[in-house]
Amino acid sequence: MLTFLILISVGLASAHHSGEHFVGEKVFRVNIQDEKQVHLMHVLANNVQVDFWKPDSVSQIRPESTTDFRVKADQVDEVVHFLEENGLTYEVLIYDLNKLVSTQFDSLIRASGHSYEKYNSWEKIEAWTEKVAAENPELVSRSVIGTTFEGRSMYLLKIGKAGPNKPAIFMDCGFHAREWISPAFCQWFVREAVRTYGTEIRMTDILDRLDFYILPVFNIDGYVYTWTKNRMWRKTRSTHAGSSCVGTDPNRNFDAGWCEIGASDNPCSDTYCGPTVESEKETQALVNFIRQNLNSIKAYVTVHSYSQMMLYPYSKSYTLIKNHVEMNNLAKAAIKELATLHGTQYTYGPGASTIYPAAGGSDDWAYDQGIKYAFTFELRDKGRYGFLLPESQIRPTCEETMLAIKHISNYVLEHLY
Repeated sequence: MLTFLILISVGLASAHHSGEHFVGEKVFRVNIQDEKQVHLMHVLANNVQVDFWKPDSVSQIRPESTTDFRVKADQVDEVVHFLEENGLTYEVLIYDLNKLVSTQFDSLIRASGHSYEKYNSWEKIEAWTEKVAAENPELVSRSVIGTTFEGRSMYLLKIGKAGPNKPAIFMDCGFHAREWISPAFCQWFVREAVRTYGTEIRMTDILDRLDFYILPVFNIDGYVYTWTKNRMWRKTRSTHAGSSCVGTDPNRNFDAGWCEIGASDNPCSDTYCGPTVESEKETQALVNFIRQNLNSIKAYVTVHSYSQMMLYPYSKSYTLIKNHVEMNNLAKAAIKELATLHGTQYTYGPGASTIYPAAGGSDDWAYDQGIKYAFTFELRDKGRYGFLLPESQIRPTCEETMLAIKHISNYVLEHLY
């Protein structure tokens, strides 16, 4: 039996490692003090292949901030020389990226099916959506709201006790393919909802009065690609006429100041806004579903990583939304609740000023549709592991985030509009 498990794990590891290797790659953090140093980062990005993790493009780097980025092994020495020669203060966050990537793929338990405390492949998540709906018919139903560019079904789970005219919260995970902790949270949320319904007063009350629409993985094609070819892939997998570069950043593809700021019109960029607004099949599926259910959807939550932030509109501009004070108070209360469990500290505020300006985002779009409570979560951590959060942190991350989501749910129920 052990030999069989070892063979399976080796097979899984080699299935992934047939794709991109990250041997010798490092992740740097640079402290940016002034405009001169911002300019130096632009110079570096023009000369070296840099994968920006935070912010997600060089154009969003600002004075008095930090930037995290990944560097190919054969360019590490060149980058270190450049940083030191120009007096830029830096630290190495991840010394051996390949080691962290391998750790996520080498878990023997993967052979034994879906686990809430492991990262699951799309095949396992897809099977899980069917199973959880079949086993909990009184609380969970599954539907398909569209297909991806590569033809995969986009499964939506509706969670809640049947009842007439119930308000709803829409929550999606897995916009950016490499943010694996995000889909893990959507799965955890569903598990906790069905597990505690009828035994925990708070969750039972919420599900009696409120429905949740859960999209466990939005960018399925990209997610599959991170499992099979390149763990660091971010975008969708669509192709565009006239360019050999693949994919669009789905969180720059919505009709909310589309491509105006913090987005790129270059198809090779990680923040490519797409050839047209709502060009992506995935974007269209989400937009169509929400538009059809606008009467009932009272809150929109989109889950990303990393940074430990709770953001609300706008990201497309520095304009304050009408209910800014209310949203600020709600975010403050939600992260205070989140911190009670493990002491995890979050920051909060409007997207543009709290993290960086970025037009075409789904939360801005949802808010502009009249959904008063629209939030983006940036889950753990603050950069020590970045997109490679260890599986040992799935449980605590999900447990604390549940507290924030329950707080928002109760607030929405008390402030129906």
